[in-house]
Amino acid sequence: MTWRMPAETDRHERTWMAFPREGFTLGDTDAERAAGYAAWTEVAHAVAEFEPVTMVVDPSETDRARRMLGSHVDILEAPLDEFWMRDAGPTFVVDDDRPGALGAVDWTFNGWGAPAWAEWRLSAELGRIVGRAVGAEIVSSALVNEGGGIHVDGLGTVLATETVQLDPRRNPYADKERIEAEFARTIGATRVVWLPRGLTRDYDEFGTNGHVDIVATIPSPGVLLLHEQRDPGHPDHAVTRELRAHLAQETDAAGRPFEIVDLPAPAALRDEEGFVDWSYVNHLVVNDGVIACGFGEPEADGRAREILAEVYPGRTVKTVDAREIFARGGGIHCITQQQPEVR
Repeated sequence: MTWRMPAETDRHERTWMAFPREGFTLGDTDAERAAGYAAWTEVAHAVAEFEPVTMVVDPSETDRARRMLGSHVDILEAPLDEFWMRDAGPTFVVDDDRPGALGAVDWTFNGWGAPAWAEWRLSAELGRIVGRAVGAEIVSSALVNEGGGIHVDGLGTVLATETVQLDPRRNPYADKERIEAEFARTIGATRVVWLPRGLTRDYDEFGTNGHVDIVATIPSPGVLLLHEQRDPGHPDHAVTRELRAHLAQETDAAGRPFEIVDLPAPAALRDEEGFVDWSYVNHLVVNDGVIACGFGEPEADGRAREILAEVYPGRTVKTVDAREIFARGGGIHCITQQQPEVR
């Protein structure tokens, strides 16, 4: 049995999300909570224009979810606390030797390293809950990993970050060899491209310690789409230059050097918490489309749409304001998870 994680650009059966529920991540005030519910709902409706969406909803939020989501989004009731589906939910895989076989990798989830503030124990069950709901074979993994911590090309290449999978709060006894072996077993990776670090904001108390899905992705085999911070006043100016130099020396599973396409950051440098990690890399590819993060900057948002349209030819790029999502620790890619079609 050989499992393989398909590229995000392959056809999807649907996209999975999790509806917000009251707690630390959603916010303390009525206004903050309302903004969070609205942001998740807007993403769900945008995705539903291209493919089916199923939202996992905690029973405490069922009435609100049905009212806000309407008939465009399916609902699955299940207990949850954190609602970052990419990270807490399953990573779907296929077996090319068994037509119709669908697997759901159930990574061990501990709230991005078990920080004191995180509520994650209910959502740690989402991998199995979602996997069983679609009749997938559960691929259990003891590796503490999140879906936002990897990106694949579907052909054996996976991007990962040393400060995520090798984080002692996640995997204190792991080394690269063990992690690479587990990636081979669970998602069919034959080549792990290790990034040394992620973006600056991601190392704050409420960050993920370097998730790759706000840094780089693989829009097509041999091509890397890389976050670029052009302003020297932002610490990520140096970080992204270093990452570009590092990745320029790397090759994919087929032995090809990467063609690197820069995706410039928006102009905003800071919010009330410090330097932002706003990134257009954190988009979701859907059937015939791309759901792009917007940051209220017409020029920068438009430039990002143009670049995304170029690297994903034939797809419609739709921008959704992602600022309320980033204010809570992630972006559009972080709150969604694609389920591939199986043949």
